[in-house]
Amino acid sequence: MENNKIFFIADDDPDDQELFIEALKGIDKFCKCVTAFNGQEALHLLLKGMLTLPDFIFLDLNMPRMNGKQCLTEIKKDHKLQNIPVIIYSTSSEKKDIEETKRLGAVFFFQKPNRFDELSQTLYQIINRSWK
Repeated sequence: MENNKIFFIADDDPDDQELFIEALKGIDKFCKCVTAFNGQEALHLLLKGMLTLPDFIFLDLNMPRMNGKQCLTEIKKDHKLQNIPVIIYSTSSEKKDIEETKRLGAVFFFQKPNRFDELSQTLYQIINRSWK
C-alpha cells in the first residue's frame, strides 16, 4: 500500500473516531487522519482548512448540525472534492439509506461493525480497492 495517504473521518462519536483511526494506523502506520465531529465542520475543513485534500472521506450518517447525507450532497457539488471517494459508515443498515447515499455519490456503504478486527478488515479492503 502507498504510504502517506490522508483519510478524512466525520463522526460525532469520539470513541468511534478513535477506533477508526487505530484501525487505519494498523493498516498504514504512515497515514494521516483528519477528523470532524459533524458535517458542517467537515465541509469547512475540506473546503478551507486542508492544504492537501484527502484520499478518502468517511462520513457517518447521523451527526448533529449537518448529517452525512447533507454533507455528501455538498461534497459532490464542489469541483475540488467531487472525485474523492466518499464512504458512508453508519449504525444504519436501512436499504433506503444505502440506496440514497449511493445515488448521492457515495462509492461504498458499510455498517459499523461490532468487532475491531471486522472494522480493520473492511477498511483494508476499501482502501486497497481501485475507485477510479
